[in-house]
Amino acid sequence: MRSKAPLVLIEQMVMLLVFALAAALCLQAFVKADTISMQGENLSYAAIAAQNAAESIRHSGGSIEHALSKTAERLGGTYGEGGLDLYYDEEWIEASEGGRYHLVAHGLLTEVPGLCKALVQVKEKGDMGGGEVLFEIEVAWQEVDSHE
Repeated sequence: MRSKAPLVLIEQMVMLLVFALAAALCLQAFVKADTISMQGENLSYAAIAAQNAAESIRHSGGSIEHALSKTAERLGGTYGEGGLDLYYDEEWIEASEGGRYHLVAHGLLTEVPGLCKALVQVKEKGDMGGGEVLFEIEVAWQEVDSHE
């Protein structure tokens, strides 16, 4: 009569394999949940940064150039030919040009005299320089004397 020890050993190996597979699937689910949570957090911070910049632009009033330059002064960014630039690090704290997130605002052309528009975008800087747009908002105001 043969011993049943090899069958018990095979059964335990199959149970161990099933347990390892279940553990790997659970770990993958937790990693995916963490990734989704981080994306949601970054989207929230990007929306807040864009809304702050849009409200500051609208409050500054005047021409597009005036509104963007005053907003750059107020928020600690830079204003140049490309528009307003602000950078944030991975913790969403204002940073130098090497930051991970880039807020950019530039004027948009309108056909209505006295109406100014600007597009505010927050991008996550990619490895190749470009980046994925996390959030964007368009802001409009009437061109009248500035509030400052």
